[in-house]
Amino acid sequence: MSADRVTYPPLDVLKPVVDDVWIVDSGPLSAFGVPLPVRMTVIRLSDGDLWLHSPTRLTEDLAQALDGLGRVRHLVAPNLAHWTFAADWQSRYPGAVTWAAPGMRERVQVRRRGIRLDRDLDQSAPGEWAGEIEQVILPGASGFREVDFFHVGSRTLVLTDLVVNLEAEKLPMLLRPAAWLAGIVAPNGKAPIYLRLIIRAKREKAAEAANKLLSWAPERVVFSHGRWFERDGAVALRRSLHWLVG
Repeated sequence: MSADRVTYPPLDVLKPVVDDVWIVDSGPLSAFGVPLPVRMTVIRLSDGDLWLHSPTRLTEDLAQALDGLGRVRHLVAPNLAHWTFAADWQSRYPGAVTWAAPGMRERVQVRRRGIRLDRDLDQSAPGEWAGEIEQVILPGASGFREVDFFHVGSRTLVLTDLVVNLEAEKLPMLLRPAAWLAGIVAPNGKAPIYLRLIIRAKREKAAEAANKLLSWAPERVVFSHGRWFERDGAVALRRSLHWLVG
């Protein structure tokens, strides 16, 4: 199956979502043998700085397009799995600050790759984007933490792996039954079953974080893998989080 079939072309280009919000579709990556599309979210802050969530593959054309929007200032690694391309971005933008989910700097893989982690993310938004982007940490077992974000001005929620919403027709035929069993097939995608088990180990605090996401009543929900929720975001999000908040 071709990369274009699995992903959301055109790849590695800016796609406008709403004022001051863009996405960049890329991939595919492989996870447990499943080819995954992957997505970066770009937000332009009021001072003109660019905030990049889960940076994907870097190309010179993409860098030039970003430079036309503002200064790339914040590189956000929102959970333990979404830092693969960080070194390339740090090399291209040495003045950018790399923000990491709690616990990431202890990961052996991160240290071996020599990824520079400048600041840890917290439950509260730092001064650099407080009032423009809210955030919450959703915990799980085995050191799992995902930091989720809400762009107040556009009412856009930005998740990472808490929702995976793969379209069946984009998956190889032999993998479709496994994807259905894992609960990651559109339009009813949610966290994959292994991640749900990890999160349920911290169910009380995780449910509290999930309810915070729902309280923001997002108009749209962008996440890293699959068909994101372009409209009716609050309704779709509640459906995807039913396993956690009921």
